Amino acid sequence: MKHARLSLTAGGAESAIHPMYGILTGASFVERATALQWNLTGDSLGILHYVEGDIDAFDRAVAAVTPVVDHALEPVDDSAFYAYIRDEMIDTVRDLFAPLAAAGLVVVPPVHYRRDGCVELSVFGPSDAVASLVEALRPPVEVTVERVGGLTALAPAARRLSSRQREAVEAALAVGYYELPREGSQRDVADALGCAPSTAAEHLRKAEATLVQTALERV
Repeated sequence: MKHARLSLTAGGAESAIHPMYGILTGASFVERATALQWNLTGDSLGILHYVEGDIDAFDRAVAAVTPVVDHALEPVDDSAFYAYIRDEMIDTVRDLFAPLAAAGLVVVPPVHYRRDGCVELSVFGPSDAVASLVEALRPPVEVTVERVGGLTALAPAARRLSSRQREAVEAALAVGYYELPREGSQRDVADALGCAPSTAAEHLRKAEATLVQTALERV
């Protein structure tokens, strides 16, 4: 069993595959978009997205997409919102989902839409299933395997820290090291851990690197 991080691109034909694909990756009013959860039922596909951008422009654009049969938007703040989109399944989308289903792979959310038209996602399943997926997808969709690993890559961020790194982060939080303005120092963290300040600093740097890389899906 393997976890694989995949990158899919449609070579500029995103809107031809589905208008929503074109909006999420290419619209000027969408700065960032992520698919959080989805449900494929018969002839209907429902997806919950997190979107950063102009909610009013997004609402108008979605309302004009013919395959969309229902949608709802809920603001998070002035520049971000949740978007529920329910589509009628069209042939191009069926063609995109079919190889995933045939390969027996599990898609692990979230799915990230990039401004260059690329979609990044994680899948988990038998090693040969990833190869089968790569072979099954047809133009204009192309897939690149970015990384392959085990299940540890899917663990929550805090679980990827060593016990000492986690202790350091917890101590830093307790002494106010991450407050704005900062209330505690590396020496305060070191005193809480019972180690030298240089050792505490090393634990914090390694923990922070892991947490940031995890947040950006780079591990």
